[in-house]
Amino acid sequence: MIDRAIIEFDKILRTLAAPAQSTRPVPGDKLPECELSETQRREVAALMRIDHVGEICAQALYQGQAISTRTPALRESLQQAAHEETEHLAWTEQRLNELGDRKSLLNPLWYAGALGIGIAAGLAGDKWNLGFLAETEIQVEAHLAGHLQQVPLEDQRSRAILEQMKTDEIAHARLARDLGAAELPTAVKGLMRMASKVMTSVAYHV
Repeated sequence: MIDRAIIEFDKILRTLAAPAQSTRPVPGDKLPECELSETQRREVAALMRIDHVGEICAQALYQGQAISTRTPALRESLQQAAHEETEHLAWTEQRLNELGDRKSLLNPLWYAGALGIGIAAGLAGDKWNLGFLAETEIQVEAHLAGHLQQVPLEDQRSRAILEQMKTDEIAHARLARDLGAAELPTAVKGLMRMASKVMTSVAYHV
């Protein structure tokens, strides 16, 4: 138990304090940087900061769900999905650096809240754990689609990152359904959307 606690705490520190690493090439990394006005740069950076926070929350959610699930195969699937989310974390972090902007100052708070939600989802049982995962990915995919409508067409570097993240989230939702995800009640989905709105509104600025 002590070893497991150390490992999980190390994951938290790595996510919040260490630069994220990607084993896949950063989407759009070979594309030329475009000319953005200062207003456009700030807008794109704010959207990337929101997406980075989303990946911080994804890491915490997957960690919490993996901690509390009793099924080794599901734990392995969650850890694999978390690895891909780490790549998203690296991509959005790099793009923020390229745009000369910062990550959210509230990342520890976002992480703590999402970790608690993930643990609760895992304790509810595997089918609800997977249902929560599937709905999370569906909402994130819609959220990324919205950002693609806001990012200027000429900013191909940002758009390539968002497109690949969107593709990965669709695959994660499909995996959860294939593994037996339960359909969440409408009220729960609504609460998840409300929580997401709060996060995105705050992370846009802070």
